[in-house]
Amino acid sequence: MDRADLLAEQLGLPIRDRRLLAQALTHTSWLHEHPGEAAGHNERLEFLGDAVVNLAVSEALYIRHPDDDEGVLSARRAAIVSATGLATLASRIDLGMFLSLGEGEAGRAGPGRPSIMASGFEALVGALLLDIGWDLTRDWVIRTARPEIDAGLPPASLKSPKSRLQEETQRTIGGRPAYRVLEAVGPDHDKVFRVEVSVAGEVLGMGVGRSRRVAETAAAAEAVTVLAARAAEADAEPESGGQAPDEVQSADGSNGAGTHVAKRAG
Repeated sequence: MDRADLLAEQLGLPIRDRRLLAQALTHTSWLHEHPGEAAGHNERLEFLGDAVVNLAVSEALYIRHPDDDEGVLSARRAAIVSATGLATLASRIDLGMFLSLGEGEAGRAGPGRPSIMASGFEALVGALLLDIGWDLTRDWVIRTARPEIDAGLPPASLKSPKSRLQEETQRTIGGRPAYRVLEAVGPDHDKVFRVEVSVAGEVLGMGVGRSRRVAETAAAAEAVTVLAARAAEADAEPESGGQAPDEVQSADGSNGAGTHVAKRAG
């Protein structure tokens, strides 16, 4: 059996159009290297699947979390339908092993690259919609994303590190994070970026990634950790209303401040 047949068997869905499913698994890089050997690449199906995933997840979250307001629901959805979130769903069904990538793309990062996995998942959903219809496709998406949909995570943890950093710095400092690319090393098809993030002129974090966005996210995550550690240290410091160093309790329970003053006077 070819890849489409194997995936159809694994999914356990009444898939009829194996040609369309094969197209959903075909990355544009593979088609460029093998023109005429596939019905087409999966980018149009990805466009369709993006809308399907968003609607299915939105409906499920609305039902599952009746007490959440619009902002929290949006944060929950964003976490699930982000590139990282969709890559997690794709990994859950081992989608990477079924994708057809060109040699260059496969050598660059392989099918496990989050953006490739996310795009492939959306294309698969688009193909399922056209083949088996909305109801079955929606139910399958919800089943696949059930752990994320059911998770009762606090709203703050659902936001990206960049959003969390911006909110924290605006609340405490009044400034906005500034990101700066320190270097971009490697050929155009395989660059590695190193980025730093600063607030009010102070560098708070640094990150590395195969795209500027990934590096910025890593830098923001480090900065959030730094600010959290500072806040914890500040909370642990004695309150200003506590005893001063010289105000030591004597053995009989009286305040020894007067004794210390007398000694200094002598």
